[in-house]
Amino acid sequence: MLDVIFPFIGGVGLFLIGMMLLSKGLVAFAGQALRKALVRFTGTPLKAFASGAVMTAMMQSSTATTVTLIGFVSAGLISFSHAIGVVMGASLGNTAAGWLVSGVALKINLSFYTMPLIGLGALCKLLARGRIGDFGMAIAGFGILFLGLRTLQDAMGGLTAHFDLAILPVGGLGAHLIIMLIGLAMTALLQSSTAAIATTLTAVHAGAISLDQAGSVIVGAAIGTTITSALVSIGASTAAKRTALAHILFNLVVGLIAIILLPAYLFALMRIANYLEIQPGALSLAAFHTLFILIGSAVFLPFTERFAQLVERLLPEKANDLTPHLDNSLLGVPAIALETAQRTIEELAQDIFIIHRQIVQNEGRVNIMQIKAQLQALESVFDFVTRTQIESDDNVLNQQKVAQLHAIDHLIRLAARQHYFIDENHQINQRAFTDGIEHCVEQIRLIQSGLEHDTPVEWVKKLKVEAKALKDLSAETRSILLQQPSHTSSNRDILLETDNYRWLERNAHHIWRIGYYLQQARQAQKD
Repeated sequence: MLDVIFPFIGGVGLFLIGMMLLSKGLVAFAGQALRKALVRFTGTPLKAFASGAVMTAMMQSSTATTVTLIGFVSAGLISFSHAIGVVMGASLGNTAAGWLVSGVALKINLSFYTMPLIGLGALCKLLARGRIGDFGMAIAGFGILFLGLRTLQDAMGGLTAHFDLAILPVGGLGAHLIIMLIGLAMTALLQSSTAAIATTLTAVHAGAISLDQAGSVIVGAAIGTTITSALVSIGASTAAKRTALAHILFNLVVGLIAIILLPAYLFALMRIANYLEIQPGALSLAAFHTLFILIGSAVFLPFTERFAQLVERLLPEKANDLTPHLDNSLLGVPAIALETAQRTIEELAQDIFIIHRQIVQNEGRVNIMQIKAQLQALESVFDFVTRTQIESDDNVLNQQKVAQLHAIDHLIRLAARQHYFIDENHQINQRAFTDGIEHCVEQIRLIQSGLEHDTPVEWVKKLKVEAKALKDLSAETRSILLQQPSHTSSNRDILLETDNYRWLERNAHHIWRIGYYLQQARQAQKD
């Protein structure tokens, strides 16, 4: 008994480790190029669907696609309606592993020939760095995956002698639903629909279960793959929850369609098999998996916009949330995490600049609670960027991270100075500070325009010119006020006026540095 159970458990474990290493290696090796392609080729729901399918098939992980997608939706690179197309495509791309298992692994014993790949891949990972090391991880994972499948196949053959899996219910909608739940439970237990499907296809190949039963298990696995998305979205951003909900609803509806279609598919399959005098097997199930995903996608794609609106109504945006894009699940994908942080920082900066203009031009009472909320949001972004783990040899992302931290630091200082100014009930004398106000307003206009329209870098140089002009004006005016005090002004008024000039001067410096570092982060992002 143990000589069957242990290899079975070991085979599943080797397959899971192989899939993990293959997916992780491919994501690291080619993930950045695939992510750029995903952004570029999602202009329509159909393009988004094709992009999701190709990306998932190449990375061998619908979870990696979903996490990447959440980041792009949060960063505003992909609209939510287009993201739904990618979700559908990811479900289709997930069927590629079934074709690989049934069409290659179960037909040809590649485990012996892939052994050198495991050794070669391990050496590359240990001795090389960068993309060569990542590629080594991928090919080692590929070899371990096939080794696990062969171990699983051998164990499944022995399992049929000890367990009669045919006692599972057969025929009827109730039986299909029960076995579908077993497939869902397998996926939840293994945390991999690919592993559940591979195990099922191997069982069919060994004659342990019937096509009827295996078809229901595959439908359950297709629904169960959404569990990972649901778990990832717990406590995450609204964008993450919407993407996970869209994934769950799509796979659930498609799964129910598949259960209804399964008897008709099996009937047609048997008629074709009898006519061609062949025995249907694992390959037929892989085709069924692809078929019902395609049918479900054909049903959903024309109504993508309405489906998106439904999900958005079910999960509306949180009120007064200044950091809706930040999601801890993105920390594992540094490029996306920093891209999302960049958008959040720039949005907070624009709000802070609006408040600064209101204070400088004395345009009504500024809400001090709003400034406090912005300071808390900036602290959250600072924490998010700090926790983003980047490889030490990735100079571009490290440069972007450092620039963002500097920008946040200057934003916090600017917002804190605004809070102090309002809390002390200070006001800018519009007549006495005419020249200083003009420099401040021009500086705010420059940085708002530069960030909003991504104009050439000259706007950052102009920010520095305005900051220098305000510094010189501040020094000159404070010198005049202190050396030649007015007879109509008290010493307290003079000191208050000099402090206000100093306040404007320091804020101008922070605004210039904010613009400088945000532009640096943008440039690193483009590189």
